[in-house]
Amino acid sequence: MPIKIPDTLPAFETLVQEGVRVMTETVAIRQDIRPLQIGLLNLMPNKIKTELQMARLVGASPLQVELSLIRVGNHKAKNTSEDHLLAFYQTWEEVKHRKFDGFITTGAPIETLPYEDVNYWREMQQIFDWTETNVHSSMNVCWGAMAAIYHFHGVAKYELKEKAFGVYRHRNLKPSSVYLNGFSDNFEVPVSRWTEVRRGDIEKLESLEILMESNEMGVCLVHERKGKRLYMFNHVEYDSTSLSDEYFRDVNAGVPIKMPHNYFPHNDPSLTPQNRWRSHAHLLFGNWINEIYQTTPYDLNDIGKSD
Repeated sequence: MPIKIPDTLPAFETLVQEGVRVMTETVAIRQDIRPLQIGLLNLMPNKIKTELQMARLVGASPLQVELSLIRVGNHKAKNTSEDHLLAFYQTWEEVKHRKFDGFITTGAPIETLPYEDVNYWREMQQIFDWTETNVHSSMNVCWGAMAAIYHFHGVAKYELKEKAFGVYRHRNLKPSSVYLNGFSDNFEVPVSRWTEVRRGDIEKLESLEILMESNEMGVCLVHERKGKRLYMFNHVEYDSTSLSDEYFRDVNAGVPIKMPHNYFPHNDPSLTPQNRWRSHAHLLFGNWINEIYQTTPYDLNDIGKSD
């Protein structure tokens, strides 16, 4: 089954061109099936690019998925037009009465700020608490993952001396995990962050298990058994050129930045980088959605009652 998104969303045509099956509302209502309800809380400045990255992975599922775009209410996006936000987004206040099978919280370029100094932190705390009763399973990414694991468990983030930036080898620590079905023993994942969480802090918490880790970059993916939450601290969703876009943005702005590790062919920024993580990104999201489908209540109203 394809993903259901608005026909006029910019990602629609791109996904069609890439071979991802998408459907209109007219087609969706012909199918006597309850689509999985997935919410995307998009905290990134360039919301259109992030919509496409996430919709590409969610839309690869054989299940029918309805993706709802959500934003925080008291923060004004600087790089996305108000027309786009009004046409395709709802604030969390507008959807908080709903139940979701899955909920994705993205990263945000505010890593070095203390959480309490983020101008929408109180709303984020409310959203995280709300997911415990209104969401069956959560996927938290990069800053969203750090913020969530801090909120629920008090796990601190630590500022790095220099940006963790590039494509790094990671190890599959739990091959038996339902979220790592089909994963290689080791694989490559894009990394782009100024902060980290540490293994020692996570190991103190019995409810958490580390699924992916890099010798150089540390913890990558953590699973919370009881809360059905995933914490992904890196960027499997990135496009082939996402790291180069960040690199050249900083170079052109005169911001000190090292060339991304193990990314450009022969370390030559004039050469087009190759995507070496796409298959594992699809595996992770496909496994997550399949696990949601296998365990979520048929009646959305039952979500949160026995989780």
